Amino acid sequence: MAPPLTHFDAQGQAHMVDVSAKAETHRVARATGVIRMQPATLRLVADGRAAKGDVLGIARIAAIQGAKRTADLVPLCHPLPITRVAVELALEPEAAQLRCTAQVETFGRTGVEMEALTAVQVGLLTVYDMCKAVDRGMVMDGIRLLRKSGGKSGEWVAQDAEGAAPAPG
Repeated sequence: MAPPLTHFDAQGQAHMVDVSAKAETHRVARATGVIRMQPATLRLVADGRAAKGDVLGIARIAAIQGAKRTADLVPLCHPLPITRVAVELALEPEAAQLRCTAQVETFGRTGVEMEALTAVQVGLLTVYDMCKAVDRGMVMDGIRLLRKSGGKSGEWVAQDAEGAAPAPG
């Protein structure tokens, strides 16, 4: 039987989880996702020729801001003192896509999985916004948690379709 959902009380009402009894530990979460686009759109991004400016630089800042604002966007998330947000944006020309990977860290009583996932999504949304004038058919896909560490549950690493863990880093 699956464990109970933590965001509901005994009466089934939504509530913010009480984390006051949890230990403060170093907590890290890493998430990723892609935005697929036309090859010509990816070339515009790669060459820095998008009409709205530096797509990669602005998407990186947006992703960081997304991590910082997660509690404002996701109703039951705790506001956290984030100690680090690192965002990687990688062009993948063979697949005509851009990959956003975010790692978020804190020293606290609850994890940063939602912050890492929000960072990725906001980064990808920013790419869409900046490129939509030339490619409205872009698709965001594969947004997922890759790993998390810290807290009572310790280390968790996603398994890919073949059962192998993704490369660390």
